[in-house]
Amino acid sequence: MAGFDKVVSSYEEAMAGLEDGMTVISGGFGLCGIPENLISEIKRKGTKALTLVSNNCGVDDFGLGVLLQDRQIKKIVASYVGENAEFERQMMNGELEVELTPQGTLAEKMRAGGAGIPAFFTATGYGTPVAEGKEEREIEGRMYILEPAIKGDFAIIKAWKADRYGNLVYRKTARNFNPMAATAGKITVVEVEEIVEPGELDPDQIHTPGIYVDRLILGSFEKRIEQRTVRIAQS
Repeated sequence: MAGFDKVVSSYEEAMAGLEDGMTVISGGFGLCGIPENLISEIKRKGTKALTLVSNNCGVDDFGLGVLLQDRQIKKIVASYVGENAEFERQMMNGELEVELTPQGTLAEKMRAGGAGIPAFFTATGYGTPVAEGKEEREIEGRMYILEPAIKGDFAIIKAWKADRYGNLVYRKTARNFNPMAATAGKITVVEVEEIVEPGELDPDQIHTPGIYVDRLILGSFEKRIEQRTVRIAQS
């Protein structure tokens, strides 16, 4: 991108440069705050052999789950399988490489990658299969394992509002993994519901500074609910 204006006009332009074998970090939690249109563009492009880093992989027919349908994902780094039956099937049949990572550790791996920290020690996972093959160290009487940071070729992000310079505001729980993921991509692409002019956002309300953002696109969103829970009306 040239200059401060990060806005692009098409999803094809937004995801230009994504190639087979790359690592993609995606914000979102379940179906909340996911970059659904950027995911659809990856599906349209047909990019293969991707390593995907995300809290989970959506559901079978929406979100990141659509990339499993055409076997576009080679490896997933995630904290849980979630509501995705195809994710479970491919994992159990050995068709998909899966690195299950504790949720807080996954968030910190993204944050560390964005902060230039190559690795960190955490007690989470010590003494479990999560620790296999990792360096262990005792610190102040407690055992820790060394977790490497995560950096991606692309980070795909969903925000609520942005200015043209790429300063981002997330809405409530849709913030989730997006701020950490946004810092960890060599190319960070963001889709938003509203773009305003520079100066219209309150600086104190900005969650991700535009310095982390490379491309910005205005989108429209389905915002599907993963599990709808309703109260039965009393007669």
